[in-house]
Amino acid sequence: MKTLICIFCGALLLLTGCAYETDARFQSGQENDGDGLLTTLGLSPEFDYEVPESLPSILVDQQGYAESSNKIAFFRGEELPETFSVVDAENGQSVYTGTIEQRGRDEESGVFISYGDFTSLRTEGTYYIEAAVIGQSYTFEIAENPYQELYNAALKQYYYNRCGLTLSTELAGDAAHNACHTKEAQMKDEASVKLDVSGGWHVDGSGTRDVPTGCSTIDHLLLAYELYPEVFSDEVGIPESGNGIPDVLDEVKYEIDWLLKMQDNRSGAVYSAVSSADNAALGYLLYIDPVTMDATIQFAATMAKFSYLYQNYDIEFATRCLKAADRAYRYAGQYLADVSPEEYFYASTELYRATGNYGYHNEIREYLQQNPVTDMNDNFVFWGCVTYLSTKQKVDVDACDVLIKILMQEGERISYASKNSKFLVSMDEQKNGSAELLRDITRLAVVDHIITNHEYATVLQNHLHYLLGRNLQSVSYLDGAGSRNYASIDANKGIMNQVELNAEFVLMMSSIMEELYIVEE
Repeated sequence: MKTLICIFCGALLLLTGCAYETDARFQSGQENDGDGLLTTLGLSPEFDYEVPESLPSILVDQQGYAESSNKIAFFRGEELPETFSVVDAENGQSVYTGTIEQRGRDEESGVFISYGDFTSLRTEGTYYIEAAVIGQSYTFEIAENPYQELYNAALKQYYYNRCGLTLSTELAGDAAHNACHTKEAQMKDEASVKLDVSGGWHVDGSGTRDVPTGCSTIDHLLLAYELYPEVFSDEVGIPESGNGIPDVLDEVKYEIDWLLKMQDNRSGAVYSAVSSADNAALGYLLYIDPVTMDATIQFAATMAKFSYLYQNYDIEFATRCLKAADRAYRYAGQYLADVSPEEYFYASTELYRATGNYGYHNEIREYLQQNPVTDMNDNFVFWGCVTYLSTKQKVDVDACDVLIKILMQEGERISYASKNSKFLVSMDEQKNGSAELLRDITRLAVVDHIITNHEYATVLQNHLHYLLGRNLQSVSYLDGAGSRNYASIDANKGIMNQVELNAEFVLMMSSIMEELYIVEE
């Protein structure tokens, strides 16, 4: 009875004192909607909880699979159904049913991985894979040539990076812009000295142009062209397209023209980079970084390589590049204590191939005698060995036999590591990084060219599938490729935004394109 009386009194008090309560609440910060009605408590809700992104448990190459290639999807998790279906994305109809096979636990991630093979599905179309309990994959394409547009986009990325040139909307689309960094640059350590160093490729977001980076990028692109010339067209969509010269050489020449400006006319030494800085009073200023031995000797190697490959198109310009290479090499030779032996070896191989001068050959033989166990992880050693093996000049046959064996061992190492990986790649990307993964696969692309091994071709394709989404992150490393790529997650990790990695990707893709399309034709 006492409880009922208390409830009645409380209700009466609320009814008779409602105006007071409302005023008091407004004074404490509560809001009104204009009609005298209570709307909020005057507080702004804060939600710190972020819904985690849900990634598919079915991993596929989000770009697609060639009709004639092996087609495998990965499934993660221990509790999986026995079968999977490939579904036509256009009409939702299942077109293929396969069995999910266990592969095992990935040691690095601890995730249990299984796989499903649908190689026999060759009908062109857009598909996704689904399985009971675990859901669907991202969509992918099956086509005769699912990679051509991506390949062209990787090549055209260097056009977008061009400095000192107006990029038209017709050719560059959203990347179009007026010519940048066209004013003279001043020496960083001597402001009164100014030079025209316009042109070249930007190598980062701040507009830096760097000689070693540019040389390394060119070396990968030229190696790809040298090994697989048939896959390079004159129709990529750059200003020089249609001139009868493969666009990859036209694009490289744009960087070569800038590199020539970076060589000191008197000594042959090479300045290392051009950077920009904003000045409140004068606008942006350009600075030329001092001469370095790395820039000078890498310039020598790259110029000689370009000269050798470009002579059939413009012998006069090729000769100019070769002379510039020799001058840089001779300058570096005066300061060998500051020059990397590996870089000097590489430059010697390129100059020997281009000239036949036995002085360069002596340097090659001396290096190989002092380094009997050659480290193919080093780019300069790798490039130098490949160049020496491909030269038409006289060579040391015994040394070449050793180099061939080392290359073969490198190919077997990469192939073996890939077959034993749950993801069919040579190393764990999360642990070693995409740069290490691409380094391995460029080696295999070269070895595959030398001996044309079908097993190596499959390993190359599996690395491509990995980079295009068949990985634990379900992410494509190539901008614009696939449903989920680094362009919208972390642009700095996208391969196309890193000029050197992009060139290595071009080399890898060149091998795959030849295997899939040129050989079959």
